[in-house]
Amino acid sequence: MNYRTRIVSALSEIGQAEWDALVSVQADRNPFLSYAFLAALHETGCATPDTGWQPQYLTLWRDNELCAALPLYVKSHSYGEYVFDWAWADAYRRNGLEYYPKLLSAIPFTPVTGSRLLAHDAAAAKKLIEALSALQENSGLSSTHILFPPAAQAQALQAAGFMLRSGVQFHWLNQGYGSFDDFLSALDRKKRKNIRAERRKVHDAGIRFRHVAGEDATEADWRFFKRCYDHTYAAHYSTPYLNLGFFLRIGESMPQHILLIVAERDGKPIASSLVFHDRDALYGRYWGALAEVPCLHFETAYYQPLEFCIACGIERFEGGAQGEHKMARGFLPEKTWSAHWLAHPAFADAIERFLQQEAGGIDAYIDELGEHTPFKLS
Repeated sequence: MNYRTRIVSALSEIGQAEWDALVSVQADRNPFLSYAFLAALHETGCATPDTGWQPQYLTLWRDNELCAALPLYVKSHSYGEYVFDWAWADAYRRNGLEYYPKLLSAIPFTPVTGSRLLAHDAAAAKKLIEALSALQENSGLSSTHILFPPAAQAQALQAAGFMLRSGVQFHWLNQGYGSFDDFLSALDRKKRKNIRAERRKVHDAGIRFRHVAGEDATEADWRFFKRCYDHTYAAHYSTPYLNLGFFLRIGESMPQHILLIVAERDGKPIASSLVFHDRDALYGRYWGALAEVPCLHFETAYYQPLEFCIACGIERFEGGAQGEHKMARGFLPEKTWSAHWLAHPAFADAIERFLQQEAGGIDAYIDELGEHTPFKLS
């Protein structure tokens, strides 16, 4: 079957209907793959060539129909990725080689597993991998990195010559809980007692919460959330990746996937968190506070979203990158994947050995975490 390969530098060249139709047939889709989310990142200046994210989407077409696509960027740094390769870049530099620019397939600033090889069928997915192999061989760039693909796609990439890297996130699974107390009853006594104590501290401090659906969020809500988001970055001496225009844009273009949780004291907002959701999963993204209240982070970023999951029957809550402390709140370790190809043979060999050693450490870490389950033992 004949396909035409095309590099796309702007999603507008494809169009929302065509892009979202392709995303809709993916088994591992999520709101971050949508045209609305990606276009907002690009068109509000958050993920652009000026910020080190040059879109170079790899697409396959047949009879003017989009059959497959890979979100792909030429990256001039490794910020906003959540799979860390700074040491690899430094090793290149110390040997007089250029690591940047590199090719990266990821959703900018979003460490969420989801389809990367978007395809109508297995044949198109296979052709997409072949097109990627040809592109990276001819690009002259140091490497290609595909972050947070589902396991099946990671294995397909490994068969095509990519090296796999594993990581760990912490996800909460809904076991058909009828209420938050029902969830607590499944935890061991110490964890249950600690969570109740944390929630009581927030309540006794006079904090109350509003859940603002995306459809109901006002510009004032988004401006307040942006203040909280900026405050979090400032507290870590970092520069925020996302601007107010982005948040206002997604509030308009994909409100059905958005929930703002606002903490108030004496009727005034003091903290907020932003989560995304679809039918099956809730994704914790950002939070921030303008006042210091003990345990406010846990309530705003974890317990309120968990109550929302239980009320709506959502099966899974992905709390974001890292965070072993989440286990004490009912989250369990889940393995994540990334796939890597390096053009330089000697560095490819060295990194392959490193990844083999690292994989053993990740597996041992997950086994160790499994011995410290927060839930009651049968």
